[in-house]
Amino acid sequence: MSANPPREPVDEPRLTSLSHGGGCGCKIAPGLLSEILRSSQAGMPLPPELLVGIETSDDAAVYRLNDEQALVATTDFFMPIVDDPFDFGRIAATNALSDVYAMGGRPIMALALVGMPIARLSTATIGRVLEGGASVCREAGIPIAGGHTIDSVEPIYGLVALGLVHPQRVQRNAGAQPGDVLLLGKPLGVGVLSAALKKGLLDAEGYARMLASTTRLNTPGPDLAALAGVHALTDVTGFGLAGHALEMARGSGCSLALDWSAVPLIEGVRELAAQGCITGASGRNWAAYGAEVELPAGFSAEDLALLSDPQTSGGLLLACAPETLPAVQAVFARHGFGPAAVLGRVLERSAAPRLQLQRSAV
Repeated sequence: MSANPPREPVDEPRLTSLSHGGGCGCKIAPGLLSEILRSSQAGMPLPPELLVGIETSDDAAVYRLNDEQALVATTDFFMPIVDDPFDFGRIAATNALSDVYAMGGRPIMALALVGMPIARLSTATIGRVLEGGASVCREAGIPIAGGHTIDSVEPIYGLVALGLVHPQRVQRNAGAQPGDVLLLGKPLGVGVLSAALKKGLLDAEGYARMLASTTRLNTPGPDLAALAGVHALTDVTGFGLAGHALEMARGSGCSLALDWSAVPLIEGVRELAAQGCITGASGRNWAAYGAEVELPAGFSAEDLALLSDPQTSGGLLLACAPETLPAVQAVFARHGFGPAAVLGRVLERSAAPRLQLQRSAV
């Protein structure tokens, strides 16, 4: 008997119309997340092999297997940020693998997490989502070795991503030292572009720029982790640049200073933000951590939206010793990123770390 042909609904909806949010903008706001997690590990035994857990809101868990290997484990999934199913799969997979790279690890395999409204989407569309994710895993050189699927109200796709790293090369968001230089590997603005897409205001060039950013694997991570002068590493995702910089500040016990004029932006996003293309997550982010950020006089509403803009598959944010800067830039260039933006510095140690925004050169 021949296989059943793909089921095609009469009026298949746009993917983004089926979800209340998209990409990393779906994340629970940082303040609420902290409240939820506050008691989650009370009384839970933590083995000495667990090198990284949830204590500093790091990108992934790390478990030491032996003297030469540690397992990096993470999961990430979300609802559609774009309507093209293949592109949605690519973006979600790239974003999930980023957490392994941000810990200094190299991915070894992934498991797919799939939730789809099967009464509203065709098997062909759902298959294209999975094909998009698989294409990124092939680029990363790893298999999708299994997974789990459910019938859900909103479409959801992502990965459990597993990787390996030498225990002495694990990178955390908590090791920044006073005097370190801060760098960012990708420009900001993905959330603004996604809001413009939903409003029908994103042209073909803007969509291409969005895809170029969100589907670029953060492959410099392991090579950066091998540099002795790199002290802290994370990726900028749903909490925006300010949120993830504050996580680094709190984990490291140091305030950070950012030169806003040096922060790279995707072409056209400031103009789109001024037109009201801002995600709801941006406001939720700012409400959660704005009290810990010092802004310069005259900081505009669109700049504030970009500072807290949720990034899907965002860039690596790192702190390194000034003398290591040439080597860091060389790693980014070798992986095809060009020069990463130098956008700030690590300040003195503080019992109440803050993020200071400036407009002068740093």
